Amino acid sequence: MGSDIPKQFLLLQGRPILMHTLERFRFYDPEMQIVLVLPSNDIEFWEKLCIEYKFKVAHTVVIGGRERFFSVKNGLLGLAECDYVAIHDGVRPIVGFDLITRCFSRVVDKLAVIPVVSPVESIRFGAYDKSSMLDREKVFLVQTPQVFKFDLIMKAYQTGFDPRFTDDASVVENYGVGICLVEGDPKNIKITNPLDVALAELYLHNNNG
Repeated sequence: MGSDIPKQFLLLQGRPILMHTLERFRFYDPEMQIVLVLPSNDIEFWEKLCIEYKFKVAHTVVIGGRERFFSVKNGLLGLAECDYVAIHDGVRPIVGFDLITRCFSRVVDKLAVIPVVSPVESIRFGAYDKSSMLDREKVFLVQTPQVFKFDLIMKAYQTGFDPRFTDDASVVENYGVGICLVEGDPKNIKITNPLDVALAELYLHNNNG
């Protein structure tokens, strides 16, 4: 992002990105437990931001780990026992009510649900000097929230860490449970560069308008 400030704390419509994200889930369910996982050296800064911006969404903060796997595991341990868990990227602040509803609706009978979108570009696999075409109709881009039955995700995270785990679905799949795909949302972008911030600003402006 070219900034000294972690991207989740950058401003979006005048407030930190992370606040928008948490509000999306609070809007979906005012009674939902929210556990926020942050690096230990970012927690004090976040607490100051909450005071500065008068942020009132109730949440619990836990310390992250050296890999995503361990951060999610810490977050799960910060939850009281429940039926289902949604794991979401803090820098996806445009996640919509309909998408969250779709994921929670399907998880009741599918146990593990993730939202995906289809690529619009042609897809190739391999290296720059040797590659082959892939059928993009059979390729999906994975989003969050990824939603799981509570007991299942807790058991899956008792397995050992594998560097091939890139998301929570891969942990559950390694545990031996299949993943159900649901339609994602192209607007549910993960903010990784300055252009994404500008696009998120546009989406929020249009939603408010």
